[in-house]
Amino acid sequence: MNPREKALLSGPLWPLLLRMSAPNTLAFFIQAVVVLAEVWFISQLGTAELAAVALAFPIIMLTQQMAFGTLGGAVASAIARSLGSGDTLRAERLLWHALVIALGAGVVFLLAFLGLGKVLLVAMGGHGLVLVEAMSYCVTFLSGAILIWLSGTLSAALRGMGSMRFPAMTMIIGSGIQVTLAGGLILGWFGLPKLGLVGAPLSVIANGAFVSLVSFVKLSHQSARVQLKLSQLLFEKALFNDIFNVALPAFLAPVFNVGTIILLTGLVGQFGDAALAGYGLGARIEFLMIPLIFSVGTAMSTLVGIHVGAKKIARAESIGWLGGCVTGLGSGMIGLTLVLTSHHWITLFTADSATYLVAKQYIEIVGLCFTFQGLGLSLYLASQGANAMKWPVIATILRFVVAILGGWVAVNYFSSGLSGVFYSSAVAMILFGLMIAVSLKMGAWRKH
Repeated sequence: MNPREKALLSGPLWPLLLRMSAPNTLAFFIQAVVVLAEVWFISQLGTAELAAVALAFPIIMLTQQMAFGTLGGAVASAIARSLGSGDTLRAERLLWHALVIALGAGVVFLLAFLGLGKVLLVAMGGHGLVLVEAMSYCVTFLSGAILIWLSGTLSAALRGMGSMRFPAMTMIIGSGIQVTLAGGLILGWFGLPKLGLVGAPLSVIANGAFVSLVSFVKLSHQSARVQLKLSQLLFEKALFNDIFNVALPAFLAPVFNVGTIILLTGLVGQFGDAALAGYGLGARIEFLMIPLIFSVGTAMSTLVGIHVGAKKIARAESIGWLGGCVTGLGSGMIGLTLVLTSHHWITLFTADSATYLVAKQYIEIVGLCFTFQGLGLSLYLASQGANAMKWPVIATILRFVVAILGGWVAVNYFSSGLSGVFYSSAVAMILFGLMIAVSLKMGAWRKH
């Protein structure tokens, strides 16, 4: 076994988790700031554009969660477990299998949206200029989505090897490219053409192209722990299955997550464009949790995968509890801060009073439950490393049912308006985190 894996299997857990999480924390924080900067750029265009982004957001979120979370997590898990068992050649062959899956997924997502996208956006309440803008945003984004899938897969492969600094560095540089192009293409800054809303997805695609290229070069170099070698370009059903055994169950999670957002968007859309824009703003501000959750969660996924591959399940569980507590407490603090400072940050994004009130109501109800979102999502990522996705998927489905059914009943039978929708989302978030935590306590990783 390589000395790097030996160190990961024997080092003190807290310093180990901190060391592997730190580079990603900075990278994901910068990415979250970029996302919020894009929202601000778009807010300068008007309420209609903010509403269009709220419509497009579920499609964009699904693609990114599938690329970085579902497939990326499965790839990192498969490579980490191979290295944990001392099988480097298997890890090298897995790289080629992952690239093929990523390319196919990018094409499938584009074709699916071209066939069904407009119907979906209309069902969520899109109409008139808002619908036109949302369609333009989604088609542009998905036309370059192959680069998003490749960047997510290649970055995850590097993390699966225990290499956190390099993908974090590429993400930071790529974020700089993205925010510069976003400001330039949306608002016409830096002498670039003012394209309006469509400038946002173009900047994301440029970021994906940069990360994909640099990561491909890194993995092709002999310094990589696991290399992309043409000699290992051999496809085997067992290796596809190794990735799909994690990816297919995990596939349900982002589908239900985005399904939740789509149906909630439909419920909120009944109350007008201002409500839609306010909800979209509140939902996007949740990205502030992403730096913490994904930096710790991706480190947990790699560490848990290596330990499961080496048959050290008890130590893997300790990693899960340590990381889950850190992300849960951190996310709770972020939520509380957003609630206490809601007036200050919402006014940065909108001057419309109706939009402001909806965003404030959303964050004051849902923000107090961010602890459970942080706990549940980090343990979800760790469960990918353990190849134990049964209970995380069940928890995600439960969250979907509670949020949607509760919101629908609140609006149609109790006439509670938007507050009923938001309270249902909060309860669903609590159940999501608790169920995954309880499953780990009951031995879900051991039973698997």
